[in-house]
Amino acid sequence: MQKILVTGGAGYIGSHTVVALLQQGYEPVIVDNFSNSHPRVIDRIEQICNQRPSVVDADLRDTDALASIFQTHEIDAVIHFAGLKAVGESVTDPVRYYENNVQGALQLIKVMSQHGCHRLVFSSSATVYGNATRMPINEQAPLQATNPYGWTKLMIEQILRDLCVADPAWRVALLRYFNPVAAHQSGLIGEDPNGIPNNLVPFVAQVAVGRRDHVAVFGGDYDTHDGTGVRDYIHVLDLADAHLSALRALDGLDGCRAFNIGTGNGHSVLDVIRAFSQACGQDIPYQVVDRRPGDVATSYADVSRSQSELAWQAKFDLAQMMQDHWRWQSQNPQGYGSD
Repeated sequence: MQKILVTGGAGYIGSHTVVALLQQGYEPVIVDNFSNSHPRVIDRIEQICNQRPSVVDADLRDTDALASIFQTHEIDAVIHFAGLKAVGESVTDPVRYYENNVQGALQLIKVMSQHGCHRLVFSSSATVYGNATRMPINEQAPLQATNPYGWTKLMIEQILRDLCVADPAWRVALLRYFNPVAAHQSGLIGEDPNGIPNNLVPFVAQVAVGRRDHVAVFGGDYDTHDGTGVRDYIHVLDLADAHLSALRALDGLDGCRAFNIGTGNGHSVLDVIRAFSQACGQDIPYQVVDRRPGDVATSYADVSRSQSELAWQAKFDLAQMMQDHWRWQSQNPQGYGSD
């Protein structure tokens, strides 16, 4: 049974990946400082899997705590999710983002090296493509960032690429997510953002349960089928499955390799609102407001590399994504604070 260290394993994507790991016979070890997650997640994972994962409450920048995990457990590979992730907050407090995300990754890499663990799946993001204009976006697209959060992802990717050149023992998969949504079909775990949601679907869900009045649709005059921005939304269970596929593919990688993780299809803001309205059985009120600076009309992934090299493909469609997200939100109207 392989032991997999999952940094940020109590978070939204991390918790779903821990469930997938347990169900596939791996032994996940979670390290999380619970700054953007809830300890109740661990109880919910146990409910789903009838098995409680090992959990260490620690910050990645605490080298002693991290080293202790590697001394206690024989870690075979690491899936690295931990990091701050709010774009707006990264603009107002960039130093915190660089210190937390980049320093945390550096400390993790150092401790992994010291303990002879050289297999890593990194939670990156499509933000590394900046405002790409050629669609679909493939892994050879120019890399750029438009905010400090995006820069932290790009910097960590560069560090990992340099590391793989310097030390051929390393095997690293960079997973560039597009727009993760939805929740586990049990309704027990899902996305529970702090404060005002930064992403569309959790905001729509909070409107549906009455926590917010309406959805602000940023821009109604884009060159798309209905004038609203088009994005590639992916079910979090498909995303979790992609991490297991990447984990299995690590030994066959030549150093460091990037993979887009999306569906390869785009849906507009209004498509999402309509699909969520159908899922929850009520109209979602919305207002079209001015565009946000820097937003592009359309962004969706070319996922052919993931399909061919990871033998992975997204399975869930938009209707299923919205149904599963609504089940989570309706059963947990205040997120993990609902109990």
